[in-house]
Amino acid sequence: MELWQIALIVLVAIVVVGAVAWMMTQRNRTEHLTQRYGPEYQRTLESTGDKREAERELEAREERVKQYEIKPLSAGQRDRYLAKWRETQAEFVDDPSAAIAEADTLVQDVMGERGYPMGDFDQRTADVSVDHPHVVEEYRAAHLIAKRHASGGVETEDLRQAMVHYRALFDDLLETEEGKSGEPERERELTGGRAR
Repeated sequence: MELWQIALIVLVAIVVVGAVAWMMTQRNRTEHLTQRYGPEYQRTLESTGDKREAERELEAREERVKQYEIKPLSAGQRDRYLAKWRETQAEFVDDPSAAIAEADTLVQDVMGERGYPMGDFDQRTADVSVDHPHVVEEYRAAHLIAKRHASGGVETEDLRQAMVHYRALFDDLLETEEGKSGEPERERELTGGRAR
């Protein structure tokens, strides 16, 4: 075998190994992002229409959030916010509109207290999706209901559902046990003990 043939075989082998390594890296990247973001990965993919672009966007979110000083709440802060939430929830019975507005404000207050910047809604959801990807869609749903309500298009049941959605992110941000498994409990609280 001549030297040029050996060189060609080595070159082809290097290209093949490089291609396999690149494909493995891409697959690992996709697996990491899919596991980390869950449904948020799929939503971002549908939004961008391109897997590479979606993954770049999610990685850019991660890099942006790394620049923030996200911190847990102290026990005192957590207790204060939980007390405010209970007041807001009680207010829902008499004034659902005011309670929805207060729930949105409370979620934003907790986000700010934890260290998330308070930009526009889309930026807030993108930022919070990095650390809370499994409940950010609930935040979007609550916000959408609140917007529809502002233009007069929702029933009290929709507002109740918005409270449940806000509570999902609220609990997750507070890092409470309910944030991990409190969906049925939140439902019972808002329906006076009835299961949905």
